Amino acid sequence: MLELQHIAKYYNPGTVNEMCLFQDFNLTVKDGQFVSVVGSNGSGKTSLLNLICGSIDLDAGAIVMDGKDITGEKEYRRLRRIGRVYQNPAMGTCPNMTILENLAMADNKGKFFGLGRGTDKSRIDHYREMLRQLNLGLEDKLQVKVGSLSGGQRQAMSLLMSTMTPIDFLILDEHTAALDPKTAERIMELTDKIVKEKKLTTIMVTHNLRYAVEYGDRLLMMHQGKAVMDLEGEEKKNLKVEQILDQFNAISIECGN
Repeated sequence: MLELQHIAKYYNPGTVNEMCLFQDFNLTVKDGQFVSVVGSNGSGKTSLLNLICGSIDLDAGAIVMDGKDITGEKEYRRLRRIGRVYQNPAMGTCPNMTILENLAMADNKGKFFGLGRGTDKSRIDHYREMLRQLNLGLEDKLQVKVGSLSGGQRQAMSLLMSTMTPIDFLILDEHTAALDPKTAERIMELTDKIVKEKKLTTIMVTHNLRYAVEYGDRLLMMHQGKAVMDLEGEEKKNLKVEQILDQFNAISIECGN
């Protein structure tokens, strides 16, 4: 279980541009939940993910993971238990390394890197089988450099690599936003399959309202650092895209737009 307790986050503190994004913000994500997070730009979606992963520090409050306070834990230590896929497909892979080398590196996440070979030949067949499940023909391109792949292929690899080692949480930061519609659909289907098979607690930030409605079992709408909509169970199951749009319009009118 993931808990954010009385979180506060300020940007540009002590300046004329000081902004309080989160103030006494609380959130609990149960084990196995798949939470879709929507909201306008500046609502706090990505900052929420960055706080959880340790990419930015909070100013007050605590982050508790499975009963352990990880507030002061470094990002690299948190990422031993957290897999993260970014909006930019290039951020999750190394372009100048081959597919095989990328997979081998991800396979050794959290392990000690000595002076031995980086690629374990006994794992190659395993890598091929993993890639075959993507249905992208990558299983026959192990020696191809990742930089030559399409954005969709790289994002599929990023998703695969982020979940290769045992993790408890999966963080998806608009991971389909840079893809064409057909490829985005494929990545979402793959995401849903991996989350269900591995029973991962997942938080997905997305601007695609249909994905937010169709995938996951809980939906959060963020606005000015607050959760203005929080639906799960039957409420989430019966949710329509039009209802989210109505909420967006109400917020827009409230803000004078």
